[in-house]
Amino acid sequence: MKRGQLSRRELVRCGAASIAVSAMGGLVAGTKPGKAKSVIQIWMWGGPSHLDTFDPKPGAGRDYCGPLDSPIKTNVDGIMIGQLLPKLAGQADKYSIIRSMTHGINAHETASYLVQTGHEPGRQVFPCIGAVVSLMKGYDHGYKGEIPPYVVLTQPQGRFSEAGFLGPRYKPFATGGDPNKDPFAVEGIVARGISDKRQKARGEFLDELDTLGKSMSGNPHFEQFDKCQKDAYEMMFGKARELFDLTRETKETREKYGRNTFGQSCLAARRLVEYGVPYVTINYKGWDTHKMHFQTIQQKQPNMDQGMAALLEDLSERGLLNTTIIWWSGEFGRGPKVQWNPPWNGGRSHYGQCFSAVVAGGGFKGGKVVGASDKYGMEVVERPVYPQNLLGSMYTLLGIDPQAKLPNKRGLDVKVMPGADKGEGMLREIM
Repeated sequence: MKRGQLSRRELVRCGAASIAVSAMGGLVAGTKPGKAKSVIQIWMWGGPSHLDTFDPKPGAGRDYCGPLDSPIKTNVDGIMIGQLLPKLAGQADKYSIIRSMTHGINAHETASYLVQTGHEPGRQVFPCIGAVVSLMKGYDHGYKGEIPPYVVLTQPQGRFSEAGFLGPRYKPFATGGDPNKDPFAVEGIVARGISDKRQKARGEFLDELDTLGKSMSGNPHFEQFDKCQKDAYEMMFGKARELFDLTRETKETREKYGRNTFGQSCLAARRLVEYGVPYVTINYKGWDTHKMHFQTIQQKQPNMDQGMAALLEDLSERGLLNTTIIWWSGEFGRGPKVQWNPPWNGGRSHYGQCFSAVVAGGGFKGGKVVGASDKYGMEVVERPVYPQNLLGSMYTLLGIDPQAKLPNKRGLDVKVMPGADKGEGMLREIM
């Protein structure tokens, strides 16, 4: 099977999954209209350094700051951020910085799971927030788009099962490809080297071969299969194809976001939420900087700065920021004290004791700072914020009750986010 095609087995599995969960979807309660309609999650895969981004410590000295000891002022009095983020400094009135995120876990898999599900690892594998939003705001609750309600640009995160016990229907649609290339070869929509004419001919030939399905017309299993096949071809040649075609944007717009994978992912994310997709994750890899940390981020952070700043400005100008949550975070921060000795040569380790997150839009206020860390960024000293608090706040702004019951095959009484009031609770001061 060539890239960009769905096998018959996959389509049948898609149909079976839809049949199996159709009743379950109808049982979901706990949703209401919210301030936010969509989320764009900028996932900093590997863990970004809080000291080098949104919680700079210029007085801590070389062993903590390295060469980045000159934070810059933002357009909000009293808020300073890392010197490699000049464009985001000009957009600080649109976002709030949480400088007191904490969970104390230094392992990628466990920390990723906790930050994105809000649940401690255990016998139940809980769904991440993207899957829950897909459940609560997706096809069973009025969403009618051709694009699945939960999209990842471009590769799955791979640290845990995003759908958890909700099952494969709520897995993200991972685009694959590179949005900075033309065409953006989205998995299942654009097949490199295969013309539209040839692709349509293949579909017609497949239909001719389907003698069993034709002989059993009216069979619900084959009807579901036919629907999945039809949906697949609508994605390949319908509105979905247009949405992922970034050449429809002006050259100036594409340059504004940055002609690189991250910048164009931000542009694609804007197009997706404009269309109505409830949850989009930009999986921005490369932040696990144990070695050569400063050399790496001096290459990557300017791309992040340009793409994220353009996204904030563009959403605001289009009137979409009020209904779109932007959530920037990794699974943890990085060790405040630089490891200069070999083999690290100026690296930073994993650090879950204290790190930063950024939120904007969808009901979150801009120009604010929540919490504080000590003078070295080692410990939270003011207003600790746990993943449960942040996720519970986002669910609330989306109109999803954190205490709503999640459907599961075992019939257990499990809630969306039962720990939302842990510690000092949800982020009311910026909601």
